[in-house]
Amino acid sequence: MTATTVASTEEPRRAGPKRRLGGLRQGAAGPLFVAPFMVLFLLVFLAPLGYAAYLSLFQERLIGGTTFVGLDNYLTALKDPLLREGVVRVAAFFLIQVPLMLVLALVFALALDSGLLRLARVIRLGIFVPYAVPSVVATLMWGYLYGPDFGPFAQLSEKLGLPVPHFLSDGWMLGSLANIVTWEFVGYNMIILYAALRTVPTELYEAAAMDGAGPWRIAWSIKLPALRPALLLTLLFSVIGSFQLFNEPKLLQPVAPDVIDNSYTANLYAYSLAFTGQQVNYSAAVSFFLGLVIVIFSYAVLFVANRRGNA
Repeated sequence: MTATTVASTEEPRRAGPKRRLGGLRQGAAGPLFVAPFMVLFLLVFLAPLGYAAYLSLFQERLIGGTTFVGLDNYLTALKDPLLREGVVRVAAFFLIQVPLMLVLALVFALALDSGLLRLARVIRLGIFVPYAVPSVVATLMWGYLYGPDFGPFAQLSEKLGLPVPHFLSDGWMLGSLANIVTWEFVGYNMIILYAALRTVPTELYEAAAMDGAGPWRIAWSIKLPALRPALLLTLLFSVIGSFQLFNEPKLLQPVAPDVIDNSYTANLYAYSLAFTGQQVNYSAAVSFFLGLVIVIFSYAVLFVANRRGNA
């Protein structure tokens, strides 16, 4: 068969329609697969977000009813001392809780990856199990343990003749909340860091061992640099989660009403404005203001991390 004959037989194939996949053109298959997610993303995320932004531009007044006020709610939120105190308190919580949690997660991940632990799978599961416990259940459990009258810590202190620890007092509350959140999320962050360690090629460890590097040197010079992206990811998650602190203080509020008020955290303040004070419009503005704070803190973390990485 000559080259001319082959070319003539292949010409109709190139001129024909595109190959179909399940009766559909290949170009249309991709958007159809993405369509369910996009519909849910629009209905569950973008639509409520847009409606909240719309509400934040109005204000309920005794005279005139619902009135368009533009950015007045945001200016009020900027000057609100209760919101400012809540943001500062959550920032202090972040500085206390997140370093401790990430250090513990890093230590556990390095210990599991070292291969020196016996029953490593059981230990890994035991560290991760608290994350599977709902935050409501975890807070109620720790609230019982913190109880100054009926809690086991108080009873043990009384039997030993020691002063009863006031875990739910004003001076201890942030630390008590930090302990609950740390207990819940150490395992989650440990799994992220451990998964990142498992992607490091074993040839690097073997080469370092041949050069005389010990376990500590390998961990410092190979494992920790390899964990920088995963550590940055966990840090960003922690920034977002810390400034959205809600479940734990809300559930401990009935136990310690004199310490945790409706503006103890910024997220709790926005909730109380909407569902207790019936200030839906101002609550929407406070929520967007809190989102802006989270964006600023996240950007600052990324900026500092990238700057150190470049250095």
